Amino acid sequence: MNPMHPDDLARRLSLGLLSFPVTHFDADLAFDEDRYREHLSWQAEHDVAGLFAAGGTGEGFSLTPEEIDRVVRAAVGEVGGRVPVLAPATGGTAAAAAQARAAQEAGADGVLLLPPYLTEAGQEGLIEHVSAVCRATDLGVIVYSRANAVYTHHTVAALAERNPNLIGLKDGVGDIEAMTRTYATVGDRLIYIGGLPTAETFALPLTELGVTTYSSAMYNFVPGFALEFFAAVRSRDRAEVYRRLNEFVLPYLEIRDRGRGYAVSIVKAGLDAVGRHGGPVRPPLTALAEDECAELAALIRKVS
Repeated sequence: MNPMHPDDLARRLSLGLLSFPVTHFDADLAFDEDRYREHLSWQAEHDVAGLFAAGGTGEGFSLTPEEIDRVVRAAVGEVGGRVPVLAPATGGTAAAAAQARAAQEAGADGVLLLPPYLTEAGQEGLIEHVSAVCRATDLGVIVYSRANAVYTHHTVAALAERNPNLIGLKDGVGDIEAMTRTYATVGDRLIYIGGLPTAETFALPLTELGVTTYSSAMYNFVPGFALEFFAAVRSRDRAEVYRRLNEFVLPYLEIRDRGRGYAVSIVKAGLDAVGRHGGPVRPPLTALAEDECAELAALIRKVS
């Protein structure tokens, strides 16, 4: 199975909703490949544009490099050819480049480059970091701007010029002026992905800044609602977007915001609520309290 050409991948991702599936663990917190594959197969039944394995919602930060490779290979084996699969690249430059090479060997279609861990870097250093990862693979690369790796519009322009296989910027900052400057400078050379949690909250205003799609965590457990919400955003149906925000998204955020790390935990609780088994989260994350799970389940029933 040949990976998608970076240009084709960019076009595909820019037009539809993006899935960031959870990674399933068993009672001993080991990777539960059977449940993961079952989940991905269900996700792929819906009209989703791309699947990002072992990302933030997938607790990629808690996985070893060997586990990330297993997760990516399981994703490719289960849905490759039906849905583009993108793998993570994390850590320092050498580690991220190695993961990008491993992603290509595993048959992934692209790479999401996450910020390096526990270090600050200037823009020139970030340019070298991203460029090294892009050189390590023929796959399309999307860079995630957040935390200690926030890219200025000058940096994004330099990276796009230097690296033909850099196809996108995922924004985890939400700085309106910065995004305006980036799109004004780089334009449609890249695709722009909303990456703030929970992305649905910001989706409508970000469309005016060139952000055509976003990563939906709630697609994990209410895919129908997530796709209908995305359609309302793309058609700029302001009334429908705000109706659905009030109906589900904003009450969902109220539960999510009660605990640090709940942005992942609430997704697995959502899967449990719809009878599809989310399973436990790994430390340092913690599960929702029992009453919070019940509140979430009641909320989900309103839109299911």
